[in-house]
Amino acid sequence: MASVNPRFFMNLSSSLTTLDLLRSALRGNFPNSIFRFPNLKNFYLSGNWNLTIDLPSSNWSSPLQQLYLGYMDCGRRLAESIDLKSLQSLGLFYYNLEGSIPTSIGNLSKLTYLSLYSNNLSGQIPSSLANLTQLTSLDLSYNQFSGPIPASIEADMFSALQNLETIFLSDNNLSLRMNVNANFTLPMLTDVSFSSCNLSEFPNFIRHSNGLQSLVLSKNSIHGNIPEWICGKDDLKILDLSHNNLIGEIPNCLPKSLSVLNLQATILDLSHNNLSGKIPNCLPKSLLVLNLQGNNFDGNMRFGFPEDCGLRNLNLRGNQMDGLLPRSLVNCSMLEVLDVGNNNIEDTFPHWLESLPDLQVLVLRSNKFHGSVLSTKESPSFPKLRVLDLSSNDFLGPLPLRYMENFKAIMDPYGEDGSPEYMNVWTGAGANSYQYSLVVTWKGSERELQGILTVFSSIHLSNNKFEGEIPDVIGKLSSLKGLNLSHNNLTGHIPLSLGNLTNLEWLDLSSNELVGKIPDELVSLTQLSVLNLSNNHLVGRIPQGSQFNTFGNGSYEGNLGLCGFPLSKSCDGIGTPPSSFQEKDELWRFGWRVVVLGYGCGVVFGLLMGYLVFRTGKPKWFASFFDGRSSQSGRKMRKARRLVQRRS
Repeated sequence: MASVNPRFFMNLSSSLTTLDLLRSALRGNFPNSIFRFPNLKNFYLSGNWNLTIDLPSSNWSSPLQQLYLGYMDCGRRLAESIDLKSLQSLGLFYYNLEGSIPTSIGNLSKLTYLSLYSNNLSGQIPSSLANLTQLTSLDLSYNQFSGPIPASIEADMFSALQNLETIFLSDNNLSLRMNVNANFTLPMLTDVSFSSCNLSEFPNFIRHSNGLQSLVLSKNSIHGNIPEWICGKDDLKILDLSHNNLIGEIPNCLPKSLSVLNLQATILDLSHNNLSGKIPNCLPKSLLVLNLQGNNFDGNMRFGFPEDCGLRNLNLRGNQMDGLLPRSLVNCSMLEVLDVGNNNIEDTFPHWLESLPDLQVLVLRSNKFHGSVLSTKESPSFPKLRVLDLSSNDFLGPLPLRYMENFKAIMDPYGEDGSPEYMNVWTGAGANSYQYSLVVTWKGSERELQGILTVFSSIHLSNNKFEGEIPDVIGKLSSLKGLNLSHNNLTGHIPLSLGNLTNLEWLDLSSNELVGKIPDELVSLTQLSVLNLSNNHLVGRIPQGSQFNTFGNGSYEGNLGLCGFPLSKSCDGIGTPPSSFQEKDELWRFGWRVVVLGYGCGVVFGLLMGYLVFRTGKPKWFASFFDGRSSQSGRKMRKARRLVQRRS
């Protein structure tokens, strides 16, 4: 990265009209004297993360028309007096701005684009914004604005902004007080995002915006039914009404309205409401995301997916769906996320999903799936799978070894891309992308991730009837964050290869039939924060060091053969188990002891038999054979006998 040399920019010609340094990897301090260049009209400096430039603190006057300073560091307030009468576009996003928006911003009468999103701006949004009648795009989302937006915001501001096409006010602490009966229209409006604005009803002005392409009203308190007028939005590409208090059924016209030809993308997110009834049977080809999790939909999953289905994300988690998993899902060759957890689906493991080349998340937890999970195919399966959750079903048999051997995305999470990204889908409308979310059992409790990094991976196979040993190949799944195999019938030892999972943060092998020692190799798991090995048949000394010094008794209870910290049972008298070399050495010495003992017993027996034969006149060859060899022993025996008689 190049450091900024202020002298270089001071030598630029005063006739300079455009300076484009977008994503130039500059660092250091950029001289703000650039704002005094008399003819500079277009200044683009965004995307230089390690560069700072201070805005003029007062009497800011310039012929600038385009100013983009996004993805940089400022840490300053906007000047109270802004006199940029020629300014048409102002982009100060991700700029670390503080303080409030000055009322003088209403003087920028030629402004058509204003983006101040993702800063630290606070206070109230000034009503002077209503003076910006040429404004087509307004983005104030992701700041710290608080309190109610001025009461005049709808009547005086919105109604005056007849050229407005996009408005984003999401994720502030605002209370967007709207007169739902206001009778005005914004004919040019295409994209609206009022997420987390404390809305209780649908804003009425949206009803008359027939060109609407994106409508995001998530995380509010909107109640009642989904209005029928939404069905008339034939250009709608994104509809996100998630995290509200909506009731009733999905309007029958809604899927039809989403199947209009020539749509670039369609997103339908009605998750986390109180909607009920049946999911429409026929779903359009254009649908990319269908998220209905956390509702009360019921009935058989009879809806079909058309050929050349473009679906990327299907989330029906937390409903009351039953029946079989629809086989027509194989038509969705671009499917990346399938989550049907917490329903009443009764089926066998969907081996037929192996043919989906891009599937990354498969969640079947808490249903009535049953049977074996073993694959019968030789060809690679689930090469991109990173999250597998089959917990709380009736699966049985060995763990799916062949699948695990092919989890290439978990073995090499970065692949050819080289850097982690959030899973999303390009929409071509609104904020341009829809970011995936996922409910995961994270360290023993459920948590909703509002973004799924492409390097996140976990395997949950708990509460089933799996049996047999834990395969060593799990140790090759190097990017695993979580592994839960608890409450099964697994036997054998804990594989030493688990010590290779250096990214592991939680490990649960509890309530199985595991035996042997806890491998010392697990001490190398320095990111491990949750460990549960309870209710097995483990023995020996608990490993010490690193994260093992932080785990409590609960991690080991129910293993009567364990000793050492943190348990009260000491390991006194319990030596360190011998190495394989020591075991062989002990076996060698033990073998010779047996030989010597046997030899000694044989001599005594032989002497006794020889003496009897000799005294009773048995064959001479037998007597002569022992005569020479026993005479010395006989003399010693007689001498010992006389010694005993004297002492007595």
